[in-house]
Amino acid sequence: MDNATQGISVFDRAERPSPLIDPFQRAVTYLRVSVTDRCDLRCVYCMSEDMSFLPKSDLLSLEELDRLCSAFVTKGVRKLRLTGGEPLVRRGIMTLVGSLSRHLESGALEELTITTNATQLKKYAVELAALGVKRINVSLDTLDADKFRAITRWGDVAAVIGGIDAAQRAGLSVKINTVALKGVNDGEFPTLVEWAHGRGMDITFIEVMPLGDIGENRLDQYLPLSMVRAGLAERFSLAEIDYRTGGPARYVRAEETGGRIGFITPLTHNFCESCNRVRITCTGTLFMCLGQEDAADLRSVLRASESNEPLYAAIEAAIARKPKGHDFIIDRRHKRPALARHMSVTGG
Repeated sequence: MDNATQGISVFDRAERPSPLIDPFQRAVTYLRVSVTDRCDLRCVYCMSEDMSFLPKSDLLSLEELDRLCSAFVTKGVRKLRLTGGEPLVRRGIMTLVGSLSRHLESGALEELTITTNATQLKKYAVELAALGVKRINVSLDTLDADKFRAITRWGDVAAVIGGIDAAQRAGLSVKINTVALKGVNDGEFPTLVEWAHGRGMDITFIEVMPLGDIGENRLDQYLPLSMVRAGLAERFSLAEIDYRTGGPARYVRAEETGGRIGFITPLTHNFCESCNRVRITCTGTLFMCLGQEDAADLRSVLRASESNEPLYAAIEAAIARKPKGHDFIIDRRHKRPALARHMSVTGG
């Protein structure tokens, strides 16, 4: 038995507390956890080119990540997503996935998923599938090698495609996440849809979020998804469908391909009314809303006591402050972000 499993098994036997209900009577059942702030790419909307990464002592250990995730599972979280940075560059990440998979086996957790840039999937896809991961999200904004290199600053799109190939061979269901960037990839959306659907993958388009440093380029790249959808409707017959994955995307079906297209619209359509999600950073900071600065420090609580009771109390107190919604705006006049932290800080 590995150290992570040994260190947490005692907490799994604790009496199950009441589930997490926020002030607006929404049950929090979905947790996104950043396991690292590091990444092997530098996507222009996620990180600055010369990021200053956190010292190791600031990060939660794998054992601490396991204990924290398990506490949320005990409190009623049914879906757990590991993010980054790039989660698969975290040393020992498979130890954590293997330990968390016990919650799948027990039935306490319905789904353990990962958001990845796919560069490491050739190495890990088979093991992820063996550990009970069934679904992954792959971030991919273009199929054009030169554009991909420009967006990621040095990435190789062939490595991503190879990772997707490996994931599908391993039996993993893959969904593509594409950030809509005006003047960058807006001419490719129908091609991306046909490519994804041709491989049996859903695709979700995401609006640029005003997080981190924003300059002229970021402001100019903002593209409302209403325009993306209108453009796609010229190529495809889009039918409304009642399909949800637990996240904020709203889906339609392209009749010509039979595949699903999702839209995540934090700016043009506030999707907060049914929000069941919270996020934890790799330092143990709990953000109750991606678009608000209010947060709770869970790392100090974890390290102060071996008992989970103070941790449960801290989690409950934080959820009691979960806001009704976010208020993202693109501030063109002052050229500043809605929030100063980079997207990578709170998990991709």
